[in-house]
Amino acid sequence: MVFAPTSIPSPTWQSFDLTQWLNDIGLTFLVTPNHIEIRAYALCILTGIVLATILTSRRLTARGAEPGVVLDIILWAIPFGIIGARAYHVLTHPGDYFGEGIEWWKVFAVWEGGIAIFGSLIGGAVGAYIGCRLSGIRFWTFADALAPGMLLAQAAGRFGNYFNHELFGTPTDLPWGLEIESSNPAFPVGLADGTLFHPTFLYEVIWNLAGVAVILLLERKLHLQWGKVFGVYLIWYGVGRSVFETMRVDPSEIFFGVRTNVWGAWAAILIGLIIILIQTREHPGAEPGPYRPGAEWVPAGAGVESSDTYSDDELRGDGATGTPENESIEPGATSALGAKS
Repeated sequence: MVFAPTSIPSPTWQSFDLTQWLNDIGLTFLVTPNHIEIRAYALCILTGIVLATILTSRRLTARGAEPGVVLDIILWAIPFGIIGARAYHVLTHPGDYFGEGIEWWKVFAVWEGGIAIFGSLIGGAVGAYIGCRLSGIRFWTFADALAPGMLLAQAAGRFGNYFNHELFGTPTDLPWGLEIESSNPAFPVGLADGTLFHPTFLYEVIWNLAGVAVILLLERKLHLQWGKVFGVYLIWYGVGRSVFETMRVDPSEIFFGVRTNVWGAWAAILIGLIIILIQTREHPGAEPGPYRPGAEWVPAGAGVESSDTYSDDELRGDGATGTPENESIEPGATSALGAKS
């Protein structure tokens, strides 16, 4: 007989001492004088970044981009994304960072927690645009390649909330209710010990993973390009987040009776729709390639470079000015008029 679980226990650890772990496994030569704490939340975030990078790289390469060019872009996107995520969180939780008795430098204390996905989307988009301009990749091509990877990264990141015992939902008696200790600062006042809560982290993980499948299916069936895949991502994530956000019990700024992140989710849906509508009208055809005009990447071995140049008559072999005797043009040689800029 199979018994359904009666609850989901919260993890018993949130971090581990790297120094102690190295000692325990005998790698004492790697031990530093200071103890290094590795947090589970950070590992979840890093896992998400790695998964998104691998998937995005494969999708860009399949479109004809240089292998590894994604690294040139994410080196800009990640730091800008972190800055945007922190800035959005601080601005939407001003009471935690501004006021009497609050130290000003807490605004920058990311290690104490406090980042927001919608802020990371804004900051990351700015960084990605810079990276795309420098690498020659079309911004919308990169955004489309990134879309399913973003959902993978966000799914992995939500496990960080699980390890931190945070951002859980309202009380529930469902068999998959999440166990939260009553000593948790976010535990609602007045509730009895042992109260279970909606595991909103798990709901969003499932929603995001389902979104990966939906995006890949729609992209293939509808031949979506020019940023329309990213538009679908914004709509999918916005719809799910607008629902799960209303279930959470953590404090949030309220505007016109609606939580800040619900407004952010609605904005994501609207922006996604606008992107799809505008790009459908402006670009009815297929993308010519992943690179902007003049920034095309030519794979090694695609042609033989030559410093020799020939006139049009010589290339055609017309008249007395044809190709000089005993001299031939190697395959792939570039003429003065045909050289790429």
